[in-house]
Amino acid sequence: MTTAKDLFIIALHLGSPDRPVGQGDLSLALAGAELVDLVTAGAVSLDGDRMVPDRGPTADDRLLAEAAAALEGQAPYERVEDWLWRRGRDLADSYQAALEEDGELRPGRRGRFPSGADRVEPADTPSRRQALDRWEGEEPVLVALASAAGVPGSRPEDAPGSGDEAVTTVLLAVGDAVMELEAVRQRRAIENAAFANVWRGP
Repeated sequence: MTTAKDLFIIALHLGSPDRPVGQGDLSLALAGAELVDLVTAGAVSLDGDRMVPDRGPTADDRLLAEAAAALEGQAPYERVEDWLWRRGRDLADSYQAALEEDGELRPGRRGRFPSGADRVEPADTPSRRQALDRWEGEEPVLVALASAAGVPGSRPEDAPGSGDEAVTTVLLAVGDAVMELEAVRQRRAIENAAFANVWRGP
């Protein structure tokens, strides 16, 4: 299992109708998780905040291989933040579909994501137990990504950093992207409220 799949399982396992994990936040964190795994595997290195593809080992996971294939291969290369937004678009839906296909998810009684039509939950599989082991063991990267995505039970102050400079750069970029997304939501909410007030009149 990849870090992204472990993150999705944790988000689904800990999410609830009262405290759902936002699809957009999770998608950005999933893109960050993919990049962390690509960095760790030697498939990409960072030159500052630019991603430089390397001839690392081929990813066995289909979605991770797709991520590696999507890297821009020519200078000046893509910035980490730009990658998160481009790769992260609807990425949570892609992971749900892949995990369902692999038998890692099963029909659930409660929908865990606010925009998800399908009600699913993690199946009792070795992959689920592995993800929970990483979570309960407070694996630094997984905890940091879950915290950025707003997974219930995780708090920013509890999210440890990484000793790897490139991984830390990715984690910081994920946090910044999620905050930017929240700012966009708040701005839209204010604009919608103002528009509604205009129609209601004095």
